[in-house]
Amino acid sequence: MAKEDRRDQLLTTALNAFADGGYHTTSMDDIAAAAGVSKPVLYQHFPGKRELYLALVEYTLVDLSAKLDHSLAASDVNRIRVESMIDTHFEFVEHQPQAHRLVFSADLLAFPEVADRLNNFYDGIAGIIASVLGPNVGIPHTQAAMLGRGLVQMVQTAAVYWAQHPESATRQEAQQQVFRLAWGGISILDEDWK
Repeated sequence: MAKEDRRDQLLTTALNAFADGGYHTTSMDDIAAAAGVSKPVLYQHFPGKRELYLALVEYTLVDLSAKLDHSLAASDVNRIRVESMIDTHFEFVEHQPQAHRLVFSADLLAFPEVADRLNNFYDGIAGIIASVLGPNVGIPHTQAAMLGRGLVQMVQTAAVYWAQHPESATRQEAQQQVFRLAWGGISILDEDWK
């Protein structure tokens, strides 16, 4: 198997193992056995469990960032951009629940490296939003970045709540309510912003 294919296989296996057993109880032995490889093969790609976990966090955040970037760039219509960003978050939480739980798990945020990567992720997405929001509504970039960060975290929190309480609304209903809240706030910044 090619090196990159093996690495992807190991990351996928680790994601499932960590999601099933939790970070603290899952061992490198468990991951190697689940992947059908020897421990030396696993250690050729990742020097330890923490490094494997951090690679998995990075892999997931790069993927989610690319999807969010694409959703914001897919239209010149700001309303559609916001709807698309919300849909991307809900899609991630619904269809990649293991990745979501693993990356955004509160007990693992105690690792400084995880907290740093998440902070960089949020700052990156907030910066993209700010680059659109600031010039369009006439506010400084720093204020637009603050609002972008708040928007991303609001959507993220709502999507997680919905996933944990699916009886609260259909996905479409939940997304629509989150959109109404987000768009209501954004549209107040500049009533001409459409």
